[in-house]
Amino acid sequence: MTTVAPDDPAAARGIGRRVQSDIYRAGISGARPAVPVHPDALERAARRALSAEAFVYIQGGAGTGRTMDANRAAFARRQVWPRPLRDVSSRDLSTTFLGRTRPTPLLLAPLGVMELAHAQADLAVARAAASLGIPYVLSNQASFPMEQVAHEAPAGPRLFQLYWSSSDELNASLLRRAEASGCEAIVVTLDTHLLGWRTQDLDLAYLPFTRGLGIAQYTSDPVFQQLVRERARASADQPAARVRMTAKTVAAGVSMARKTRGITGAGVRDGLRSPLPRVAVETFLDVFSTPALTWDDLPKARAWTSLPILLKGIVHPDDAVRAMDAGLDGVWVSNHGGRQIDDAVPTLDVLEKIVARVDGRAPVVFDSGVRGGADAFIALAMGATAVAIGRPYAYGLAVAGEDGVREVMRNILAELDITLGLSGHTAIAEVTRDAIRDVP
Repeated sequence: MTTVAPDDPAAARGIGRRVQSDIYRAGISGARPAVPVHPDALERAARRALSAEAFVYIQGGAGTGRTMDANRAAFARRQVWPRPLRDVSSRDLSTTFLGRTRPTPLLLAPLGVMELAHAQADLAVARAAASLGIPYVLSNQASFPMEQVAHEAPAGPRLFQLYWSSSDELNASLLRRAEASGCEAIVVTLDTHLLGWRTQDLDLAYLPFTRGLGIAQYTSDPVFQQLVRERARASADQPAARVRMTAKTVAAGVSMARKTRGITGAGVRDGLRSPLPRVAVETFLDVFSTPALTWDDLPKARAWTSLPILLKGIVHPDDAVRAMDAGLDGVWVSNHGGRQIDDAVPTLDVLEKIVARVDGRAPVVFDSGVRGGADAFIALAMGATAVAIGRPYAYGLAVAGEDGVREVMRNILAELDITLGLSGHTAIAEVTRDAIRDVP
């Protein structure tokens, strides 16, 4: 299995040919890749591997899905413009990001509730990312506490994504923990201060958080635990809301009891008798985000951590300028993969304007609509410093666990390397707007 050392800038050189060779040589004895290589086949395989609720939650978007379609259509409006007869026998995928030379320009975007895809969830993702030297942006909605992820993959570079809670004490605690557990930077996600209108989830009446899934960063946090205890005391004399008992009600109760053991200190049987699991979920739903968040709140984060801070969810050039003027350390161009607003601006269409306004003062990360290495090449040619991958690695996790994540990301790197060479370039640093053209 091809791997990449995180601190060796040359480690990814030639990865395209190595991966192809690995696959074809294994094929002589009848072995096939652990996950489908074609993005559409990968998604179909994930659909088969997942429950209907899990697949819809991971794959779905807001409204009718027009933003997801627009993200992909934006890539279809650009084409790689090859220049042959250049010596591309040695190729370099390395880039500089947050002051360090990285072997590749890829990141793993923060994806929450990965236990929907695999029991090992973030632990498997972290191990796979570390083996390829790719920074992993650990989600605020992870299925395992950040400290456990750090223990599982101590050499892997990590960032932490913060959903700005309505409790500043909780925000401060999460950032202190991120810094203490070895994260290199904080990514503040700005576009989820309200939950998007996700029609497929609504049709299934399914939100994983209501089952206690994806809230491990909270249930392991001392500030959140105190909020739960205070809420429990305040509601102790109030009659519990009546709930219609069905098989699904019981299953949800068991799930909540399992996922809140860090607060209850009890097993599932005792947890089912305790009000704390329900109170913990209710507390999370109350504090998860705040629609009152403004630019004036962001300086607080500087008091909570000494780590660099990037803003994720920037889609307007004026907001990128404001982030730079406020002294933030980077911008992340994203529309949340089309999950928040239906018919929103596709990120690729605004990337160049944002890059121009940032004007080299800070890194520009890009996501939304990226399905393979050629897509990453196009985003890099349009000025992105780094490109974040989302749904594809979740599909790999669903199909083949840690190996699936590793293979998906390895395949994207291999295609990026081959696209780099076939386009006539030898280094990511050489790739400019001249490497692509707009479709007439």
